[in-house]
Amino acid sequence: MPDTPTNAEWLARSKRAVWHPCTQMKRHETQPLLPIARAEGPWLEDYAGRRYLDAVSSWWVNLFGHGHPRLRAAIADQLGRVDHVMLAGLTHAPVVELSERLGALTGLGHAFYGSDGASATEIALKMSAHHWRNAGRPQKNGFVALAGGYHGETVGALGVTDIALFREAYAPLVRPAATVSSPDARAALPGETAADAAGRAAAALEAHLAEHHERTAALILEPLVQAAAGMAMHDPEYLRQARALCDRYHVHLIADEIAVGFGRTGSFFAHQQAGIRPDFICLSKGLTGGVLPLSVVLTTDEVYAAFYDDDVARGFLHSHSYTGNPLACRVALEVLDIFEDEDVIARNRERAAWLAEAAEPLARHPRITRARQLGMIWAAEVDTTDALFAPRFHRAALEQGLLLRPIGNTLYFMPPYVLDRALCGQLVQGTLAALQAVLEAPAAVAGQAQRPLAVP
Repeated sequence: MPDTPTNAEWLARSKRAVWHPCTQMKRHETQPLLPIARAEGPWLEDYAGRRYLDAVSSWWVNLFGHGHPRLRAAIADQLGRVDHVMLAGLTHAPVVELSERLGALTGLGHAFYGSDGASATEIALKMSAHHWRNAGRPQKNGFVALAGGYHGETVGALGVTDIALFREAYAPLVRPAATVSSPDARAALPGETAADAAGRAAAALEAHLAEHHERTAALILEPLVQAAAGMAMHDPEYLRQARALCDRYHVHLIADEIAVGFGRTGSFFAHQQAGIRPDFICLSKGLTGGVLPLSVVLTTDEVYAAFYDDDVARGFLHSHSYTGNPLACRVALEVLDIFEDEDVIARNRERAAWLAEAAEPLARHPRITRARQLGMIWAAEVDTTDALFAPRFHRAALEQGLLLRPIGNTLYFMPPYVLDRALCGQLVQGTLAALQAVLEAPAAVAGQAQRPLAVP
């Protein structure tokens, strides 16, 4: 057997061959990639044997740690049965069972599968607009989204994503949605509560729908947490009022739970904390525990019925080659079993309390503001004018054995659901050390600062 390539060898080969996502590749001349050789539990390990705590769940996908034995076993078992078969004109047990169970959990049904979060957004947007066309209202083909919202980077998803960097780069290709005020609790005025801020944002939504509902197919939002907006958290009251307004003006409500579903916010789905049901729900990331790519959109019987016809043109004209992949569906079923067998939501309440307790010294740091937490998401702003704070902190955190990726000056934790009290403490102490190292080092010179990418 040849010797295992070193970190340096993998770095060189990756730079030559791989175009990494949402990355200015020139930046890797000075900020090396991190080659990962293996992963287990909350840990990533490079080719030199150094470990890093995966405190962002590998872009918010990993739920139960890497290499979970039950998920591995489910994939191996399914691999011996059916690896893949197209879902057009065929079906298989894992996709049927997963659709049934997700329907029972959401109160929605008729699951339509894709491979990633942006695909789910595309499916929901197209399905909503096509529904209104089939219902005899083809003019209802526009969308409204929240300021600062993020729903993916395919062309349709970019239309409802309010991240200037992406919209400006691909503006000629994008049909932009209307945007309304975010219910972000950070926007509360002096003396206001988070619910008050949500109410003001709902009033702005009402004004928009009153004028534009005849041409609006759907409102799309991230329930409770706008993740890429800097973990912007809002009161459930906004969801209640948004649901009522969508009902009044005959506009679909699309809940993008791609990042916030599967226990991240303290409930299985975030929208459940408002006691509402959306017309569409988009799921991905944690759907497979972060092991295999899979996404799904579920909707109402009413929407489904608008497509059920002898006319092919009234059917939903969308497909993916790997729609409903049996391996991915089988591992998603095992994820649901783990939630039930191990009472994950209840155990996460204990983990969230450990994280809150451990984070108290960080929240009290003089350069930390607006510390906040919802379930297994903790976030705060760092008081800095350094345009390159995020990449500089990322490198400093790696020196402390932590994988952390600030969003601008927002520092956040979104760890897998396997941290114990000691690891929560280790995470916070390493974060404090990295923060101090960055704050004490000379800030980036404004004239030399590259424009930071607005990605998590």
